Amino acid sequence: MKNNFLNKPVANIYFKPSHNSEVVSQILYGEKFKILLKRKKYIKIKTHYDNYIGYIKKGKFLENFKPSYKISKIKSRIFFKRNKRFLSSNHYLYYGSGVCKRNANKKYIEFEKNKWIKKSDIKNIDHHEKNYIKIFKFFLNTKYLWGGKTCDGIDCSALIQIYFYYNRIFFPRDTKDQIRFCRRKRSKSRLKGDIVFWKGHVGICLNKSRFIHAYGPKKKVIIMPTGQTIKLIDKTANLKVKKVSNISNI
Repeated sequence: MKNNFLNKPVANIYFKPSHNSEVVSQILYGEKFKILLKRKKYIKIKTHYDNYIGYIKKGKFLENFKPSYKISKIKSRIFFKRNKRFLSSNHYLYYGSGVCKRNANKKYIEFEKNKWIKKSDIKNIDHHEKNYIKIFKFFLNTKYLWGGKTCDGIDCSALIQIYFYYNRIFFPRDTKDQIRFCRRKRSKSRLKGDIVFWKGHVGICLNKSRFIHAYGPKKKVIIMPTGQTIKLIDKTANLKVKKVSNISNI
């Protein structure tokens, strides 16, 4: 089937074709996917970026879309134009989302008919952000949300993946797959940039003394002392910590 591109700010990906099913991930505006199967109200999709499979609600999607920019702020407010004035809406595009430019003036670009975002909120699609600490800190205090991928809610594996997604570098979605992927890129521990795994959980060392992760028990993204974090989660999970790889090696 043809490639499709999401034309909503974000959509839930469900495990089964039902809104009562578990939300396993999300797909962002401009993200490419293929339709594998059609149901009454849902379609089964496979995302192009990370080959993730699940169900989203049916809709009219974009078929011809080549993003030239991406959102470089934690979220970008959508504006509409009326009588030469730009008025704010209550809707946003989220970090890493790809957009096309239909029209532009000094401060705004139009990405859909009468939908505008600030130029200061975007970068070229091929922009590479090397400062992963900056990206992870964008999400500090974001609420923990299983399956979430935005500043409205994010889980532990999505927090790590979002750095790679922004830079359009492949990285798996789920922790179990991230562990397998990183094992092939194992490196000596240097703490700063170390991706640290437990069964069902992942986070990253900002330096030798600080560790950031989307932590379910605290219900948000937090920074904790590295030693304290490892002891705390190791004790909770009753598992050995697995320091698998360093972000600079991926």
